[in-house]
Amino acid sequence: MMELTGRALRMTVFVDDTDTWHHRPLYTEIVHRAHKAGLAGASVFRGVEGFGASSIVHTTRLLSMADDLPIAVVIVDEEERIRAFLPQLDELAIEGLVTLEEVQVVHYVGREAVSR
Repeated sequence: MMELTGRALRMTVFVDDTDTWHHRPLYTEIVHRAHKAGLAGASVFRGVEGFGASSIVHTTRLLSMADDLPIAVVIVDEEERIRAFLPQLDELAIEGLVTLEEVQVVHYVGREAVSR
């Protein structure tokens, strides 16, 4: 069972929902690579409206602009593990924003620990 408490890093990767890597969603590739790397967990959040470097606002309110919506992939783990994962993102040539924030983990229990 993995334990994670105290200081950690939260990595957030912002991409578009239409971004792909080898014919599958880029956010899916990021999650699968994080899983393979043994990171504590990854979650994908779909935005309903947003803009980035292009300054074009993308929204679900206008049918003509219902694609290229923002996606945030959030991963939290120990600093060393997150920093070791960063080259995986470089390999994907992400056109988006990647941020790192220091966080304090106060509770993390995996499913295996709960079912015992």
